[in-house]
Amino acid sequence: MTSRRIAAVAMLAMAGSAALAQWARPTIRVSDLRPGFKLEQLFPERFGDWVIDPHVPVVLPSPDQQALLDKIYNQTLARTYVNGRDEHVMLSVAYGGDQSDGLTVHIPDICYPGQGFKVTDSRDDRLAVSPGFVIPVRHLLTTLGPRVEPVTYWVLMGDEATVSNTQRRLVAIRFGLRRLIPEGMLVRVSSINPNMDEAIALHARFIDDLVASVPLQDRERVVGKVNFNGSEKS
Repeated sequence: MTSRRIAAVAMLAMAGSAALAQWARPTIRVSDLRPGFKLEQLFPERFGDWVIDPHVPVVLPSPDQQALLDKIYNQTLARTYVNGRDEHVMLSVAYGGDQSDGLTVHIPDICYPGQGFKVTDSRDDRLAVSPGFVIPVRHLLTTLGPRVEPVTYWVLMGDEATVSNTQRRLVAIRFGLRRLIPEGMLVRVSSINPNMDEAIALHARFIDDLVASVPLQDRERVVGKVNFNGSEKS
């Protein structure tokens, strides 16, 4: 085969590969296939012993952070709840209908240091909540000067709750094989407490009450198809 023919075959192969890659690229947003929703309605203002504390102002992000949020997410929600024992928990939720690029840039492991916090501890956990669900979560201990803020979070990628970038990439690949672009939602719970173990216990009670209060038909949007009594929930 002459060099000219080899070059022609190579060009055809490259063109074919490019066409195949373009055809296989995910183009269908799962969010377009599901009914719309509002975070304000999905997460109740009152549940169990918890109510929104009207005396605690919502802390707005800096203009740079807000610009990043607007780029990544379609909806955000920030609330502070209080219970009858005067325990306060902050809830922050961010939803993005197109996770072709993932939620990596704004997970707490990255965004807290970006705001000047130090992450001094990190623990992955499996949180048991009613009625028998097990949610994979990550606990962080963050500090900013005298402020100590333990954080518990999970990232819903498609239909799966995740805590690691590897898990999110695998979910994206699973959806991508069907040419689907998954949704994503970050659910973050935090409190001000120098004792991380106490804070984790408080967060667990809060999340347990929260999940139990979400209607069954909407629960998958909050926790995904999580494990149920040790087996995968269908």
